[in-house]
Amino acid sequence: MSPYSRGKAILLALFVTILWSSSIILIKMYLVDVPPLAFTGIRYMLAFLILLPGLLKRRGEVKQLSAFEWRYLVILGLVYYTITQGGAFLTLVHLDAITMSLLLSFTGPMVAVLGLIFLKESVSRLQWSGMAIFLAGVLVYFLPETTIPKSVLGMGLALFTMIANSVASVMGRGVNRSQRLDPMVVTGISMGIGAVVLLGGVVIFQGLPQLDLVDWLLLLIIAGLNTAFAFWIWNRTLQSLTAMESSMINNSMLIQITLLAWIFLGENVSLIGLIGLIVAVVGLFLVNWQPAKRNA
Repeated sequence: MSPYSRGKAILLALFVTILWSSSIILIKMYLVDVPPLAFTGIRYMLAFLILLPGLLKRRGEVKQLSAFEWRYLVILGLVYYTITQGGAFLTLVHLDAITMSLLLSFTGPMVAVLGLIFLKESVSRLQWSGMAIFLAGVLVYFLPETTIPKSVLGMGLALFTMIANSVASVMGRGVNRSQRLDPMVVTGISMGIGAVVLLGGVVIFQGLPQLDLVDWLLLLIIAGLNTAFAFWIWNRTLQSLTAMESSMINNSMLIQITLLAWIFLGENVSLIGLIGLIVAVVGLFLVNWQPAKRNA
């Protein structure tokens, strides 16, 4: 399966982030009574089961995985699905969502630095400028609503989650860039490992919630389309996009969730907030825009 062109990869990565953003809206609309961590564990476990037939079709490739590749995928699954997702929900217990979102917006620059160190992926001046403009827009959007955090633990968890997310982004790009492993194998194994540990922790410390038929139907939709399919496509785009580019596209969820919440939930956006979002969009455009090369 050949990698996408850069332009197609950008469009598909944006499509995936729209699916992920819509998940947040669906949860707010219909699944507010389901404990967030339990929802996440069940969601990823169902997504893994949906991916399992595709993984079994590639069992020949799975059998040929080296010990290093198994360790890599296990660590990727634990960091990306268990630690990052679990850390995000633990952070929200001690820190407000606005402050956490503001801190997580700095994932892009951290991924850029880690990608430069470990993957030797350079970042152009235009892309650095785009990141700076994006962060300026995010600050304009968030700062009027942000309070001074009082929880040292919450700040520590937020920083830890940001670092884990950044490491996972670089690891995901690293394994997909080589194109040695099928993205289905990468997605299925890493998600399966992460889901088992995450859901196991939920069962031990929280217990499984009581879900009705509507809850299960929504969970299946989110697990199938917004998780299994979305993460498989995302890993395919990582064959073509750098770690920093994909991380900044992921950050566009802030803008998408705001717009979707305005449309479907009636949440208001202030004029200052709207200006901040527009500035952030300009920054994202500059990060992913490649000026045409002039012929000599």
